Amino acid sequence: MRNLKGKLAVVTGVSRRSGIGTAICRSFAKEGADIFFTHWTPYDSEEGCGVDEDWPNMLREELQTHGVRVGHMEANLSDPEGLSTILDHAEEAIGVPTILVNNACHCAPSTYLDLNASVLDQHYAVNVRGTFLLSTEFAKRFEQKHAASAKGRIINLVSKGPDPNNLAYTATKGAVIAWTEPLSVGLAPLGITVNCVDPGPTDSGWMTEEIKKTLLPRFPMGRIGRPEDAAELITFLAGDQSQWVTGQIIRSEGGYTGR
Repeated sequence: MRNLKGKLAVVTGVSRRSGIGTAICRSFAKEGADIFFTHWTPYDSEEGCGVDEDWPNMLREELQTHGVRVGHMEANLSDPEGLSTILDHAEEAIGVPTILVNNACHCAPSTYLDLNASVLDQHYAVNVRGTFLLSTEFAKRFEQKHAASAKGRIINLVSKGPDPNNLAYTATKGAVIAWTEPLSVGLAPLGITVNCVDPGPTDSGWMTEEIKKTLLPRFPMGRIGRPEDAAELITFLAGDQSQWVTGQIIRSEGGYTGR
């Protein structure tokens, strides 16, 4: 049974083969959703996560083996003028989307010693403004095309916790959490649910062996979170079975005790 057959999904932040975005796309494709994904390799290059310029095309070919339509593009979510372009290209590739997964983010270390206006603005531009404006544009287009006939989904990837080394990242993700519930009320009459997923620390390519060694004892299930763990929950939230779940912040982190 392909629970997302007929769904049209946009997933942002799919630059790395080991990332959560890639796991989401794979899970969606297996369930029958057509997919349009974005990637921004300059960010991965700058933040030291590694760049594989061939990966988006390789992923597209892999996803197409499930018999779904797939498109992708480079997209800088910090550019407000480019957000409509993402949905324009998505419509050309797969049609007017019914699912939006806000997975792309900007995350750079910031403590009270080095936090400044530039650091805050860089985080805000992607994590808050980009997420908010892409979501509202998605909702407007959904209302015009699908509101009477389809179920819509907006799913935001968020984070939290007392990390003094990521003040800007945590603050801007907190803004997304605060925004989710009121947006869910506003979009409920259109049949769009809005939820947050907090996957906790996830081994998506950024962890060193030292970090893994530090984190592992804090997971009572005996392993560190994997991208597939987040993808499975997001796939459920994207499906029809989750229609009565909206405005929620769902922690899927294996009982992580490091908060």
